[in-house]
Amino acid sequence: MRPITAPPATPPSGGTPARASRVPSTTTQIFIGLVAGVIIGHVFPDFGVSIKPLADAFLRMIKMIIAPLLFATLVIGIAGTGDLRAMGRIGLKAIIYFEVATTIALVLGLVMVNVLQPGAGVSLPTSGADAAEMAKMAGTQQTPWDIFLHLFPTSVVDAMARGDILQIVVFSTFFGIALAALGERGRPVMDVLDSLAQVMFRFTGYVMKFAPIGVMAAIAATVGGKGLGILVTLGKLVLVMYGSLLLFVIAVVWTVSVIIRVPFPVFLKAVREPFLIAFTTASSEAALPKALEVMERFGVPRNIVGFVLPTGYSFNLDGSTLYLSVASVFVAQLYGVHLSVGQQVMMMLTLMVTSKGVAGVPRAALVILSATLATYGLPLEGAAILLGVDQLLDMGRTAVNVMGNCIATAVVARWEGVFDDEQMRAFADGRSAPVAEPSGA
Repeated sequence: MRPITAPPATPPSGGTPARASRVPSTTTQIFIGLVAGVIIGHVFPDFGVSIKPLADAFLRMIKMIIAPLLFATLVIGIAGTGDLRAMGRIGLKAIIYFEVATTIALVLGLVMVNVLQPGAGVSLPTSGADAAEMAKMAGTQQTPWDIFLHLFPTSVVDAMARGDILQIVVFSTFFGIALAALGERGRPVMDVLDSLAQVMFRFTGYVMKFAPIGVMAAIAATVGGKGLGILVTLGKLVLVMYGSLLLFVIAVVWTVSVIIRVPFPVFLKAVREPFLIAFTTASSEAALPKALEVMERFGVPRNIVGFVLPTGYSFNLDGSTLYLSVASVFVAQLYGVHLSVGQQVMMMLTLMVTSKGVAGVPRAALVILSATLATYGLPLEGAAILLGVDQLLDMGRTAVNVMGNCIATAVVARWEGVFDDEQMRAFADGRSAPVAEPSGA
């Protein structure tokens, strides 16, 4: 059985360089779409809001890729390895890294919000409807048993229909283990999934051609609907949040890349497209297919990429956990409520647990924030105030979530001693290509 990898996103050397040189890269096209969206939303706000269905169409196309792509890549990765103990080690190492990274994010957020005090002296009105929405969200927080039961789908078809990544991972893991146990009798299924993975990677390439339009529409709708004026009122909070996210990337992602001997500029080159997609759409799911592809081309084995990356969507939300610590204390500052160091430590411990139980919950960060405020007696109206800039904050935290999960795959691969340095160097030099021929070649 020949291992498969995603086909290169751009033609390899010796293709059609003359034509390629005239066409901007996908990253450049996405950035152009971002700028165009800001201009359209600011100058023609009504039109910007009206083209939001283009963004929704792009997100729907991405979501229809995720279930078959994730199922095929993860099952092949597990069954192809054939070493169940290795998969257990990978899972344990991933969880250890996830906990360390998210704890650092929480601590960093608490330090920044206490030092810079973005909520001090701010007075903003809020509507009763927004407060009622926050109260409803506070009641949707999952209990530990809910989190445990959520791991296991009652139907894989239902999980795929809802796009529940964690449940798809659990089902695919069991399916891969069972397929590996069959040995040679499972080869026909492996061949089918091999071909399915290749088809879905090619499918992803087609959908990504629509990314610049989807990005432009998403940004235009956001700017047109919210306006840029809200940044004047809550600008300090936005600056604190983005400054904290930047500091996290430097202090954690850059430091980790040095420790695992992965050049940070090369890593940034690898994740720039999924990062931009996550930032502009505020959707981690939209970036998942591209992230799966680029991290495998970057040198991380398929079984590690297929397991660690989607699992991190529930257990390694670095940007979201940092946001939660900043937002919680911001609300306390907004209403003049003093939180002692002990109270903030307890809040941090609470967030460490509750942030792991948001798989499949819409607007998960706001749900957790509302539940946390209710637990510590803070006004839910404070969370309602954040609704005005939540889309902008969501863009930053989602992009950092994706970046954090991508570096996690490299960490686990290096920890396992299977990171492909030659593949990484080839990626850096623009020579990235599949490490093996796809089936049928």
